[in-house]
Amino acid sequence: MRLNKYLSDIGYCSRREADRLIEAGKVFVDGVQAGLGVQVEEGQEVRVGKKVVTKTDRPVLLALHKPRGIECTTSKQVKNNIVDFINYPCRVYPVGRLDKDSEGLILMTNQGDLVNKMMRSGNRHEKEYLVTVDKPVNEGFLKGIAAPVYLKELDVTTRPCEVEQTGKCSFRIILTQGYNRQIRRMCETFGFKVTKLKRIRIMNIYLDNLKVGTYREVTPREMKELLEMIKDSSSETVREIHE
Repeated sequence: MRLNKYLSDIGYCSRREADRLIEAGKVFVDGVQAGLGVQVEEGQEVRVGKKVVTKTDRPVLLALHKPRGIECTTSKQVKNNIVDFINYPCRVYPVGRLDKDSEGLILMTNQGDLVNKMMRSGNRHEKEYLVTVDKPVNEGFLKGIAAPVYLKELDVTTRPCEVEQTGKCSFRIILTQGYNRQIRRMCETFGFKVTKLKRIRIMNIYLDNLKVGTYREVTPREMKELLEMIKDSSSETVREIHE
């Protein structure tokens, strides 16, 4: 088994994060520093830094209401990183990302394969947001961001999405992809600046009344529905999801 898949399967981190750790020279197999593409066989010792890593016994999936100012990274060198913030008893890491200036729902897990199936853009799983901008929205703006939008800085075009006005300067939007700061960039394309962005749903899991800074375990019913939704999804390694 490839080393990055092994680290994902045992619940240590996602394959993407595993590749970063390997590239940084932090992963060792039987005491030898590992490179990308290394194969691991049963019985071999795998260490990340000084810690021997083994399979996590209990699968964990948490729904966290991330406050603004918390960064969705597992790096301990980053102040206000999400792993230190949640301080969960076992190692968990974020499913995708939510940028530092945004708040709302983010999932934390120790199941690498689940991460890839949920967040791979090609699987088109929905994420829902409430957005407030710096001036009144109009029909032209709403139609514009609902249609494909070319994001010059990233040289990509977004997929059509569902948009609904919720107030004078606010709207609800549902994405099926997650380019870096996508909603903010889409709004800027039409001359609007996001002043507040809150994610309220990832697939079938809702933020509801979860207080800022608190988390809960995903219920068995939610987990059953989620697994049904992703059963035919690809689990190939994904790009980072930042919005």
